[in-house]
Amino acid sequence: MMDGPIALYRSPSSDRTAIAVTGFGRQDIGTRIINRRLLMHAVVLVEAGRGTLQTVKAGIQEINGPSLFWLPAGTLHSYGPAQNESWEERWALFEGTLMADLIGQRLISITAPLVRLHNLREMQHLFGALYSDFAAGDPLGLASAAATLHRIAIQGARQTNTRRDDGGELKLELVIETLQRRAFEPIDMHSLAQEFGVSPATLRRRFHTALGLSPKAFQLRLRIDRAKQLLATSDLSIEAVSNAIGIDDAFYFSRLFQDREHCSPSEFRRQHRRL
Repeated sequence: MMDGPIALYRSPSSDRTAIAVTGFGRQDIGTRIINRRLLMHAVVLVEAGRGTLQTVKAGIQEINGPSLFWLPAGTLHSYGPAQNESWEERWALFEGTLMADLIGQRLISITAPLVRLHNLREMQHLFGALYSDFAAGDPLGLASAAATLHRIAIQGARQTNTRRDDGGELKLELVIETLQRRAFEPIDMHSLAQEFGVSPATLRRRFHTALGLSPKAFQLRLRIDRAKQLLATSDLSIEAVSNAIGIDDAFYFSRLFQDREHCSPSEFRRQHRRL
């Protein structure tokens, strides 16, 4: 069950950007939206429930949650749950040139905008991260929200192209999800490999092939990215930020941060802190 409805908006950018998030919402709806056009692009995550989506170019498509669908700006559309039913959804509004690029790359299809998801938790995590960054409202948070929306498009395309019986690919997606969920906890990579029924060497090889970095490096990236957000948006001490991302030694954290960002945590805060 959801904690409650959310609707948050921000003014559109005056610049011609690749992507900028302008709205986010979460709600449980029991009525259909009929013949609506949006000035912004939209993506809708239906977490549970069944109903239909209708556009001129896609026709009528049956929705069975979990599913996700895209609505380019100006698209005449109708959608909603089946009669006498309701569904849970999250949505994001955005602008920029990225939608045209994604359509051109065939990562999003205007004739088949519906993506049936086999990994809901992954999308819930991404939408949750998008909301947290968007709600913060600072330049770093808004940039991170835009990057997360791009990841939603990529992961949606991957789930479209990944067969349910493709055990290796699905297993890797679950490993990524697990690392994201436990990013700030101590993780023994040998135990993690055993958890997914592979050797540590196989886990490292598959992970590096897919993402270009090792599981440990991926976890560190998640930790440092979270540290950057905290440094830019909070008054937490360097030690408190280090503890928040699961690193007990603040000096070790500072060294890792310096190696990755080429500046100290304090210098990063001075450069990026919102006044």
